[in-house]
Amino acid sequence: MITVENLSVDFPEFRLTDINLSIENGDFFVLIGPTGAGKTVLLEALVGLIPVDEGKISIKGAEITHFPPEKRGIGIVYQDYALFPHLTVVNNIKYGLHFHKIDGTEAQNRLSWLLDRLNLNSLVGRFPTNLSGGELQRVALARALIVNPSVLLLDEPLSALDPNFRVEIQTELKRLHKETDITFLMVTHDFSEVLSLANRVAVMNQGKIEQIGEVSEIFEKPCSPFVADFVGIKNVFKASFNGTSAMVSGLKIEIGKGRTLNPTPQYLAIRPEDVIIGKQNGVSRLRNHYSGIITQIDNRGFYYEVVVRIRDVAFKSLITKGALIELGLEEGISTHVSFNVSAVHIF
Repeated sequence: MITVENLSVDFPEFRLTDINLSIENGDFFVLIGPTGAGKTVLLEALVGLIPVDEGKISIKGAEITHFPPEKRGIGIVYQDYALFPHLTVVNNIKYGLHFHKIDGTEAQNRLSWLLDRLNLNSLVGRFPTNLSGGELQRVALARALIVNPSVLLLDEPLSALDPNFRVEIQTELKRLHKETDITFLMVTHDFSEVLSLANRVAVMNQGKIEQIGEVSEIFEKPCSPFVADFVGIKNVFKASFNGTSAMVSGLKIEIGKGRTLNPTPQYLAIRPEDVIIGKQNGVSRLRNHYSGIITQIDNRGFYYEVVVRIRDVAFKSLITKGALIELGLEEGISTHVSFNVSAVHIF
């Protein structure tokens, strides 16, 4: 569906380098990475808003690298909506029809469907200044979809919304993706949105793609310390490996039998939710079981992050407030941590 080959874009202080992507028809594909990684630059190169220095872009087998934006069959929705303040909702939605040859009856039918589908009928005469964040985002979606694009690009569509509107628009995106033949390509820096919406994902960092794969693959098998940290694996350690075990700063960690290792693995990682904290006199059946000192406890909202130091290695664990109180955990006391060999990721 969408193929990007060896794409490079040069700016005075930033460069996209050797971007290669293959997005299948009907995918809900997400580009994820920190602010400044190059996600929006890549989206704007795809839609034709910035020139490409090297490489090519194809959609459905046809190269569009140097096509003008209106000839690419791509719709885009920005995080700030980019609606015209002097136009009503219905005129904002219909604006793109000026640049696309769509039969009048088809356009009207599509407009009616979008107004119904996105619950906009009661808002058609309003101006953007009189709309909520969720309403603005639904209007922006309708404007992008009315021209029936092959691909819909979404530039952090949820970042400007409060939590209630964010859930609302997430639900709308899921439904629209299921009900249309449109391929969705979304940019975000929030991995929770990836888990909720995407079937495939690419992780970007400093103008390059670090890893591409199914969501579960990125989540469970990161290929680098950057990817591991970005998807929430807070325990990432430089390690040496020998058979069924690894050494991290003198601490032996069992990794299990039959593991297929990379030719030269250098790191191991454990998700904080897989690190179990128990009472000092507790007995664990897990093969990795250690005694240490709690050095830090931080409130993370729904959970507490507890840091336990074992020799020169600090493990982070996530537990609920109830568990924190029940276990009587405090900074400076001794406790046990344990985790299964299957929780150890190696790369």
